[in-house]
Amino acid sequence: MHRLLLLLLLLLPDYALSQSTADLLITGGQIYTVSEVKPTVEAVLVKGDKIAFAGSLEDAQRGVDAETRILDLNGKTMIPGFIEGHAHLLGIGYGVQELNLYEASNYSDIVEQVATAVANAQPGEWIIGNGWHQSKWDTEPGTVVKGFQTHALLSEVSPENPVLLNHASGHALMVNANALKLAGISNETLMIEGGEIIRDDNGLPTGIFTENAMDLVYGVVPEPTPEDHKQAVRLALAEMASNGITSLQDARSTRMDIEAVRAVLTEGTRTGRLWLMLAGLEEPLMTEWLENGPEIGRYNNFLTIRAIKLSSDGALGSRGAWLLEPYSDRPGFSGAPLLPMESVLAMSNAALRSGFQLCVHAIGDRANQEVLNQFEVAFNGKHSDARFRIEHAQHLDLADIERFAQLGVIASMQGIHLSSDRPWAIERLGKKRIEDGAYVWRKLVDSGAILINGTDAPVEPINPLASFYALVSRKTLAGTPEGGYEPSQKLTRSEALKSYTLNAAYAAFEDGIKGSIETGKLADFTILSGDLMTVPEDEILNLSIEQTIVGGATVYSRPDL
Repeated sequence: MHRLLLLLLLLLPDYALSQSTADLLITGGQIYTVSEVKPTVEAVLVKGDKIAFAGSLEDAQRGVDAETRILDLNGKTMIPGFIEGHAHLLGIGYGVQELNLYEASNYSDIVEQVATAVANAQPGEWIIGNGWHQSKWDTEPGTVVKGFQTHALLSEVSPENPVLLNHASGHALMVNANALKLAGISNETLMIEGGEIIRDDNGLPTGIFTENAMDLVYGVVPEPTPEDHKQAVRLALAEMASNGITSLQDARSTRMDIEAVRAVLTEGTRTGRLWLMLAGLEEPLMTEWLENGPEIGRYNNFLTIRAIKLSSDGALGSRGAWLLEPYSDRPGFSGAPLLPMESVLAMSNAALRSGFQLCVHAIGDRANQEVLNQFEVAFNGKHSDARFRIEHAQHLDLADIERFAQLGVIASMQGIHLSSDRPWAIERLGKKRIEDGAYVWRKLVDSGAILINGTDAPVEPINPLASFYALVSRKTLAGTPEGGYEPSQKLTRSEALKSYTLNAAYAAFEDGIKGSIETGKLADFTILSGDLMTVPEDEILNLSIEQTIVGGATVYSRPDL
């Protein structure tokens, strides 16, 4: 924006000024509103923490006086603030402090990272890491049992330290011999319903645990302190801001998580808005909340607790997803449910009575079908706007795709999972199942379903641009394959942006206050270095977050600006 125009704005005649003049004028770049009425505007006025006007620069001038701050976009692009539709807040915060295994190319890389951490740790100190994924490695470990590595190499470099390394999916973990000993795990340890202790041909534990069996190890890991939890919340909020995320929907909050979030918000750290799903299997927590009802818009719209989270199956990577037919790469095995479907129905009814949404993790086609069945029974044709959600909805049977729209169930999906998982997912499901029902964004949208986007962080890096790129390209982040996987399922850029803004707000009953740049809504914006809607596809990942604005206040600016 020319400096002369800025000067003219400051010299507007008195008759243009009033008590309602804006605190902030934003103009000088491309502004996408995600509003059907005005898809783009020239200027936005902010008064307090809300949008006072969005429209032409000429009309905006009437609300400006000498006290109004002016933010010149200098040709950059502004959109409604990204709303992360499914992530794990505390996991993000703790992940910043633990070993990052997401970029490990093979098992040897992981062993090397652990060896370095052991060298800097005290004997007996736990080494915690996150992000390994055996299906993404460039070489296979020397010894493999049921598709997983064994703990032998890991144990060699960590004889005096227990080690726990979480799978990228969050549905499996690997430990060393020291941790096995502390947890009392041996060849005589009984199997756990809804989980698996992976054993070798001699019946000895390999160090790999899936689903509910993971609790056998988690039970001996030292509990974090309340201060640890608060610090994790602070770090997670900082990660949100630096990635252009103004709101985050947390996919499972315990009592301790909620207390930490409230403490941090009370102390004044309010850089991102949080919407929490209660941990549905914590019985005392659920009893309390179902009796008292949701908590909406606390701390000036920085905290809402109005949803409940259950998990019906595991992940595709660990073969824990519940399928209608056996895995293509593990004949005779179809995964298993993590809880009885009667429990999903009972919680559906309880949520409807108490004003809560129910959000159920379902990845496999059998899990999605069974959960939709329970929702349908609970709705009984009477709850057309309950906005219940299926988290992930990753692999669907053809017959179930249209049921999302028919039942009003939100498909809470994560575009980045296609980029990360599709190269190896075909081994799990086979070509036909992949093409018919895996990551079928286009089919869902065309059927009328509401689809929202996210990253499932820390399962994936909390980068909305990567998930946006996946939705419109259906490629890996390396840009392969040419044309994308199952290209007929691509979304348009407008649809992808809506999934990360207005649709995500709708999925939280918050579309009246956020998700688009319209008068009266919260002044939450993300400013990008370039035009997300028009740059060549292969340049989307090169865009950067320039500023993040929450309630009219800048909570992040790119350091070199």
